Amino acid sequence: MKVDGKDLRTIWLDPDEKTVKIIDQRRLPHELVLIDLETVDDAITAIKDMAVRGAPLIGATGAYGVYLATLNTPRHTIEDNFLMTECDRLKSARPTAVNLAWAVDSILAEVLKENQPDKRIATARDQAACITEQEVERCKKIGEHGLPLIDAIRRRKQGQTVNVLTHCNAGWLACIEHGTATAPIYAAFDQGIDLHVWVDETRPLNQGNRLTAWELGKHGVKHTIITDNAGGYLMQQGKVDIVIVGTDRTTATGDVANKIGTYLKALAARDNKIPFYVALPSSTFDWNLKDGIKEIPIEERDPDEIRYIDGRANGKNERVLICPAESAAANYAFDVTPSRLVTGFITERGICEATQEGIKRLFPEQF
Repeated sequence: MKVDGKDLRTIWLDPDEKTVKIIDQRRLPHELVLIDLETVDDAITAIKDMAVRGAPLIGATGAYGVYLATLNTPRHTIEDNFLMTECDRLKSARPTAVNLAWAVDSILAEVLKENQPDKRIATARDQAACITEQEVERCKKIGEHGLPLIDAIRRRKQGQTVNVLTHCNAGWLACIEHGTATAPIYAAFDQGIDLHVWVDETRPLNQGNRLTAWELGKHGVKHTIITDNAGGYLMQQGKVDIVIVGTDRTTATGDVANKIGTYLKALAARDNKIPFYVALPSSTFDWNLKDGIKEIPIEERDPDEIRYIDGRANGKNERVLICPAESAAANYAFDVTPSRLVTGFITERGICEATQEGIKRLFPEQF
């Protein structure tokens, strides 16, 4: 994607093939800072501390983490047990996003087929690059399949502005390029459709007003930041035409785990008869789960993410306590939206109903 006229991705392998480069998303929007990942511990820290975030990007980071494991093995023997232990550590970095385990397990399986250390290194490197490019292509296709939804609203409104509401950051920063929820938005914008995006701030880490607003602004898309609780009001006032969100894990029956607050948006959309779509690559489906509310692990993060807020003051980043110091806080990172509240899924293979039958129609090989 373009940032100030320059092409930029969220992750890439340095030409020296020893260092993985990422954007430190904790520093946005005020600073664009790159981080070098050179070890498995570096990759785990980047995932845990949310220097990288978003299901597809977490998966790509985990994939490159396996490659880094092959580069940093004791005695350069790349033993099976060592690799499997490192991969288990990678997969435990964040529990909710299924892309992480999928990417790590996929690469590990290919690496273990090789016997020679140099072949294992080359396989891990090539497979990590392949997974990354596959995610880019999937997100591009999501944009192509989602574009007609926005265009249909434009035609119904006779060319008036199409208002999209999104939650958290499911943009290219959460992926590698294009994004998931933003992919149809960028595709529509690039086709000249007049659209405007309502950007939920997305407490507590403000991925909406820090990240989604930043990347939409860099691309030239009209947008307005709102408080998380303003969405229902805007829907009641007829100021939202469609809701599009991403997901960190979706069951084979259509239940959706996404950033905390997504469930409330789905309820408001249903009450106001507004279409609620979830955009996701097939890598974000967990084909083994049937009941999202009971089976999807919900990450609980550091309560200090709620108690403190980061901002810019006097030319530097500051961290500020915003509640009574003695107050307890509970930081649930995700919630689950039942399939009955989802209008449909936008995937790289097309749009389907949020039911097992609808998903099976697009991905029959998984059933």
